[in-house]
Amino acid sequence: MTDPMNTIILMSDEHAARLLGCAGHPFVKTPNLDRLAKRGTRFTNAYTNAPICVPARASFATGRYGHQTGHWDNATPYFGEPKSWGHYLQENGNAVGSIGKLHYRNETDAVGLDFQQIPMHLVQGVGDVLGCIREPLPRRWKARDLAEGAGRGETSYTAYDRQIAENAVDWITSRGQETPEKPWTVFISMVAPHFPLTAPDEFFDMYKEFDLWPQKPASDADHPWLKALRHCFVYDNFTEERTRTALTAYLGLVSFMDTNIGRILQAVETAGLQHNTRILYTSDHGDNMGERGLWGKSNMYEEAAAIPMILAGPDVPKGKICETPVSLVDVFPTVLEAAGISPDALDVPGKSLLKIANAPDDDSRAVFSEYHAAGAASGAFMLRKGRWKYIHYVGMAPQLFDLIADPEELSDLGTAESHSAIVAELHADLLAICDPEQVDDRARADQAAIVKAHGGTRAVLERGGFGATPAPGTQAQFVKSGPTS
Repeated sequence: MTDPMNTIILMSDEHAARLLGCAGHPFVKTPNLDRLAKRGTRFTNAYTNAPICVPARASFATGRYGHQTGHWDNATPYFGEPKSWGHYLQENGNAVGSIGKLHYRNETDAVGLDFQQIPMHLVQGVGDVLGCIREPLPRRWKARDLAEGAGRGETSYTAYDRQIAENAVDWITSRGQETPEKPWTVFISMVAPHFPLTAPDEFFDMYKEFDLWPQKPASDADHPWLKALRHCFVYDNFTEERTRTALTAYLGLVSFMDTNIGRILQAVETAGLQHNTRILYTSDHGDNMGERGLWGKSNMYEEAAAIPMILAGPDVPKGKICETPVSLVDVFPTVLEAAGISPDALDVPGKSLLKIANAPDDDSRAVFSEYHAAGAASGAFMLRKGRWKYIHYVGMAPQLFDLIADPEELSDLGTAESHSAIVAELHADLLAICDPEQVDDRARADQAAIVKAHGGTRAVLERGGFGATPAPGTQAQFVKSGPTS
């Protein structure tokens, strides 16, 4: 066990892993996260356990996979069961709370937090019921707003993030004046760079002259699962100019987020807490950034499934690049160990990032992700192990990518005879975690029950979708949907 210390968890929303200066991106400006990585360990192969907000955050909270807990989509929120890392901290007498976005069910559930400052939760405690309609998949016309709304300016999200940073600075400053008996943990969760892709002027202007990077195009030869996803989310109004504007804003929002994190990191130093505080930065999932005709998340390509992960603190190796695969479920044992609580007796799939950072790289470790939410024609299951990424789609051909030889995932080896042994090996590893077909059946049954409870398919389609969860104090705007056919 390591020495108990304070823990600050910083989470952004929809931050693609490669959009970091310290990750080698040629022009994105993230000086504060780069500085954090320099004094800590950056995990280069980190993944979400579900490339969509609500189930990803449930795995983050519980240290368990969505199929273990029944968190399938953005209408199956965390509500306090099973126990979160916060519950264990509370039982141990450690102060624990949150500032900003949680995306749980509501503010009154006992989710293991002593306090929730300005939390964001599901719309009406219900969330995106439209995403529970799986057959046929609806067409989500609200997605067109992404292109039409991209540009410069302020939104309720940027105002919300500034308030989160302000509250976090105040909270950390007050902690520097205290000497608690046991270390505390605070979860500070921001929204940027999540859409709408509207960046404040100074951050939009950082990238207004950038050269549009080559986009991996959508193809008629694409996997049928991806075709269904693309047909569900209607992004058919992206021109080259709108794509440039959207990416300019996305880059600007990444730097906006980094600036807010910089304020928080400075508060830690000013309060004199750097000697007894560990800091973890991550995101709930990535963003497709227009690659393959996709925006947002909702698939297993690196753009959407890979996430940034940085850990810093007095006992964390400085300037280390760790290539061991990790995921959000590893946060659970990390937080417990950081507080002096042994996670070893708990039946969770994760491993403490403190241990992983202080050990040699392990390319035999596999990490897991799954997707059952909006746009999923069937359950999608991903394993990352060594150089390989294996994706199993229920009822469809698998995909396999060699991320060393093919980091852009342009050559699908899933049905290649030359790689059948690798596919068989990784599929056996997947079966050791779950039965994909049985999980898919359970997810569909749970989602059908949710749709029925909200009046049935026709009523849910009439109500439609609302895009992103609104910031506190604003209202969701629904747009009527329709079936794929």
